[in-house]
Amino acid sequence: MSAVTQRCPECDGAIDASTRETVCTECGLVVDEDQLDRGPEWRSFEDDSEEKARTGAPLTRSRHDRGLSTEIGRSTRLKGRKRRQMARLRREHSRAQTGSKRDRNQRIGFIEIRRLVSQLDLSTTIRDRACVLFESAQEADLLVGRSIEGFAAAAVYATCRTGGIARTVEEVAADAQADGDELRVAYDAINRELGLPTGPIDPREYLARFASQLDLRVDVERRARELATFVVEENLAGGRAPSGVAAACLYTAAREGDVDVTQREVADVAGVAPATLRSTYQDVHSNA
Repeated sequence: MSAVTQRCPECDGAIDASTRETVCTECGLVVDEDQLDRGPEWRSFEDDSEEKARTGAPLTRSRHDRGLSTEIGRSTRLKGRKRRQMARLRREHSRAQTGSKRDRNQRIGFIEIRRLVSQLDLSTTIRDRACVLFESAQEADLLVGRSIEGFAAAAVYATCRTGGIARTVEEVAADAQADGDELRVAYDAINRELGLPTGPIDPREYLARFASQLDLRVDVERRARELATFVVEENLAGGRAPSGVAAACLYTAAREGDVDVTQREVADVAGVAPATLRSTYQDVHSNA
């Protein structure tokens, strides 16, 4: 109804149809009423510069249905028979969200990835990329006969590798539901079949985190970074674990700075054996 073409049937006054009720501006007669309020659901203020919009939650790659599904809520007020009925409805509703075994596997994998990313304190970007990588592995039929949790952990580890984030296999496996062997098998399959752009890890990526866990001084970390740079430039780290090289550089710098730290403590932080640390330390110490 337009305010220009319509007039009030009582006083022939102008009609205002901008709100839920169509009202005469002269006598106040309610000419018509719309049951749907198409106006905003918020109040506007002059100093409020935020642009509001009626939208739901954003789509996300970390869920098998992109976050479009709904869930039946829970209530502590329900008792007895009604409570059991709602529990059955929730169970059937959850089953209906995954129409095939492939969807169920993807849902299990994405849940594990979200949990693992949270445990490792990684970003949502790593979470979403890991979910996309897991989905690519599933489309390539790499999960057949293998552990879903192993591939979820491998997707997180591979995403960290390609994103330049220093995380060892042992660190990821410690928080994952899969063991280190399952993670390595899944990672090898993903790397081989999907051709991930993964290169050797720079030992310097581990230094800040290891130094923080060992509570070392800033000058010790700075000296360890100089040693690691020398090792990388002279190609002395070939065939050695990058975390072990970083640990050896930190231990060398700590010894030079008279910092009381043992080989066992440094090796435990880096996730390597003390013997590996000693052999790498001897090479770094003799060549640096």
